[in-house]
Amino acid sequence: MASSLINAVLFVTFIALVTASDPDIITDFVSPANLTKIDGDFFTFTALRGFFDSDYPPNFKVTKAGMAEFPALNGQSVSFAVLEYPVGTINPPHIHPRSAELLFVVDGSLEVGFVDTTNKLFTQTLQLGDMFVFPKGLVHYQSNADSKNPATAISAFGSANAGTVSVPTTVFATGIDDNILAKAFKTDVATIQKLKAGLAVKT
Repeated sequence: MASSLINAVLFVTFIALVTASDPDIITDFVSPANLTKIDGDFFTFTALRGFFDSDYPPNFKVTKAGMAEFPALNGQSVSFAVLEYPVGTINPPHIHPRSAELLFVVDGSLEVGFVDTTNKLFTQTLQLGDMFVFPKGLVHYQSNADSKNPATAISAFGSANAGTVSVPTTVFATGIDDNILAKAFKTDVATIQKLKAGLAVKT
């Protein structure tokens, strides 16, 4: 009985470890099928050249270096993002379903937080040089509450494709029925429609 229980626990642990990150590859790296020549250029990402010499954008901006932008990351279980926060801007509540996020403040300061599965909120004020980890799959956010200075952070992910699920957009801009949302948020349909209108894509 004890042996069977141990074997079952080991099996479940093994499955959890196997599925905990990007799939392992059986080659040194993965190259696109249509790429005939592989050299150092394939392993180089240049989209951030001159980044720190440019002005801040008018709105919050994320520049990603994930598998879609940098195909050499396929199979490497790592990706990267640079986040710019002009004065008073936020990165709205969101989730990364396939990775934790390690955020490093390289300019300014940020108010950050995440909510765990017991609905406990963890917050912190980050200064220049501070790092903060957002556990995998939990709702989190960042805010630049400074009224005078912008902020910049760099985020690292343990997946080549961490994914981003924006809570406001996912809930209010994907066609979920107004009545269902009104019941879920204990409000009326008119309020839900106002929220949806505020998130509508401006043309």
